[in-house]
Amino acid sequence: MAPPLIGITCAWNEDEERFYLGRHYVRAVERAGGLPVALPALVREGGVEGLLGVLDGLLLAGGGDLDPFYFGEEPLPVTGEIAPERDRFELALARGALRLGLPVLGICRGLQVLNVAAGGTLYQDLAQAVPRPLKHYQQAPRWYATHGFTVAGGSRLAGIMGAGYRRVNSFHHQAVARVAPGFRATAWAPDGVVEAVEATGPGFALGVQFHPEGMAEQDPGCLALFAALVEAARLFSLGRPGGTTGVCRK
Repeated sequence: MAPPLIGITCAWNEDEERFYLGRHYVRAVERAGGLPVALPALVREGGVEGLLGVLDGLLLAGGGDLDPFYFGEEPLPVTGEIAPERDRFELALARGALRLGLPVLGICRGLQVLNVAAGGTLYQDLAQAVPRPLKHYQQAPRWYATHGFTVAGGSRLAGIMGAGYRRVNSFHHQAVARVAPGFRATAWAPDGVVEAVEATGPGFALGVQFHPEGMAEQDPGCLALFAALVEAARLFSLGRPGGTTGVCRK
């Protein structure tokens, strides 16, 4: 049986006109038993549906700011560079995955995309939105944990990483404001910033604000997030007509 096919979204550099994907995402999915494939933003009509038809799971990777237009706000001066094609592509992917029940894991920006795709909103800048915020954009190696967070007992995330207090890395200035319908917050930083959301239904739809791919080689709990996605993708694939994983389906 082929490993589950996990699509990973790519970032976009406008000046260099290139897509790119950090190797840690690929290595974490591979170590967890999945077959990673990079997903550049498509603009052709119907392209998203075609991708969703062959993927077993979806990983929404980190990156720049989401256009505030998508959650009903005008941009503040602190809003960073926007990638319009990436925004449209990833929101369409996330909505399609949720509609189909395709397992999806969102990381940092990916959590924010998942929340907005499902009808939630974001804080455009934590320094302006949160009283006495922590330093959420660390100046330290990606594998190093710089602040704590607390995982709610009884949550899917707790079943994967364990409940209670942990420490994680952090590379963001935006975060979840209003949690989307059909989701709930399941982890928080000490300053109250939401660090994880997950779907309240039976499907696997989970987002984390930190970067587990950067800590997966040091922290078994972070690697377990990718293993959970791969296992959910395997079960999803077995439920398809034909019941096989990978792209070669009859």
